[in-house]
Amino acid sequence: MLEVFGLSDPGSVRSNNEDYYLLAPSLDLYLVADGMGGAQAGEHASRLAGDTVAEYVWKSGERSGEVLLKALAEANRKVLSAADNDPQLHGMGTTLTAAWRVGEELLLANVGDSRAYLYQDGQLHIITEDQTWVNEVGRKLGIGDDQLKIHPMRHVLTMAIGVSDTLRIHSYAVPLIEGAQFLLCSDGLHGVIDSQTILEILAGDGTLESKCQDLVEAAKRAGGPDNITAVILTVQPDEQLPSSEPSQLSS
Repeated sequence: MLEVFGLSDPGSVRSNNEDYYLLAPSLDLYLVADGMGGAQAGEHASRLAGDTVAEYVWKSGERSGEVLLKALAEANRKVLSAADNDPQLHGMGTTLTAAWRVGEELLLANVGDSRAYLYQDGQLHIITEDQTWVNEVGRKLGIGDDQLKIHPMRHVLTMAIGVSDTLRIHSYAVPLIEGAQFLLCSDGLHGVIDSQTILEILAGDGTLESKCQDLVEAAKRAGGPDNITAVILTVQPDEQLPSSEPSQLSS
């Protein structure tokens, strides 16, 4: 059984919130999306993508990694179509990171830079891989972290839902271990506070609600320049499997 809580906040600078999160316990599906596109387009993109993934999973009638990949592909198609049919939505897109319980594993899929973390046995692991210029180009060029933090390309995504017919999806399978915590979050959180802060909050004794609140407040204290979203899932004691490292299904 998974216990889950989610929280989203506009942050300290922006008046609107283009982030979207979805909790669907009946489907064992949870996701975070971070929209872009200006005006109301970003909000529309993130919600449309998230709802499309949930609808596809619900209608599929089966649970597998292939279904999850197809669900994100369908979200991409719908966001592209909506933008093509409405000039006010032209250029919109969204990141998306989804977590879906299938049997005794959590399947995860991501596009863009919204992340999934695993906190287990006192350690914090980043499961997903950011699809960003910094991660895919800057580091390969040997540019140091200090320079990357101020680089003009630091906010550029290399992939997002709704911007191209071609979609690269990273997907992973992680065994559900008793006591493990999973964090899904937008870059308004992980791009503002460091991994040590995230670890300390997840390691605390508070409720999932209080941990989400602490994460959001930490990001706001650090300036809160972007929308902030956090979803935490905890594996309850009846889920017991041998410990294992996350495995990548496909890319």
